[in-house]
Amino acid sequence: MMASAEAEAELERESLKEQARLRLREFDVGDKFSHLPLRKASVLLPLLLRGGQLHLLLTLRSMQLRRSPGEVCFPGGKREAIDKDEIATALREAKEEVGLQPEKVEVICRLVPGIDKMNHLVTPVVGFIEDTFQATPNPHEVSKVFVVPLEYFVKPRNYNTLPYKTPSGRSGRLHCFIYDDHEHKMSFKIWGLTAQFAVFLALVIFGKRPTFEVDYDLDNLISSSENNFMSLYESLYERKKSNL
Repeated sequence: MMASAEAEAELERESLKEQARLRLREFDVGDKFSHLPLRKASVLLPLLLRGGQLHLLLTLRSMQLRRSPGEVCFPGGKREAIDKDEIATALREAKEEVGLQPEKVEVICRLVPGIDKMNHLVTPVVGFIEDTFQATPNPHEVSKVFVVPLEYFVKPRNYNTLPYKTPSGRSGRLHCFIYDDHEHKMSFKIWGLTAQFAVFLALVIFGKRPTFEVDYDLDNLISSSENNFMSLYESLYERKKSNL
């Protein structure tokens, strides 16, 4: 009886993962934006199953870092000469930061990129990792590793928006989530590009409306996310030209 319950649970897990895979592959941009003349960076969005729910693994940056110390982010960083593409960058960085071996990641897709404060083109690479993964954080880069149910990014308990100006001077909104983590007995603030990627991932996988406003046309998520990105890129490009 025990064995059949375990087999059923395993089937359920695989079914959840398969549904997520199918949805994500519809949104795979491949190398569509790789030609853009911006410096490149990548992050890994590691998905895992816990208690029958999809979770996302995130890190808290070390206070020793010069850039964004103590902020929540995904494992990732700048592209290096040895990286053949955005996927290679994300996997290399995840190994360096949290000890995640590249062969232990089932890479599913690349989603629409974002542009960070340093004007890097940041590509989110989505992959499944084993639910038994035990992180070994590199203390020079990462102070904590934690997981958040993916559904939190469409149905949060503690959420607000931070206003900001786009490079073209338009007003926009930054998502900001506060997540109370019982395992670490602390609250994590997840905002900016990290929150943007997490929200988009949750919208893609769950296909349902969040409890807060987003800057996408939810009935045309693929085209509206790409249009949003290109308009951000073009406003940045125009600004660069005017500064020459």
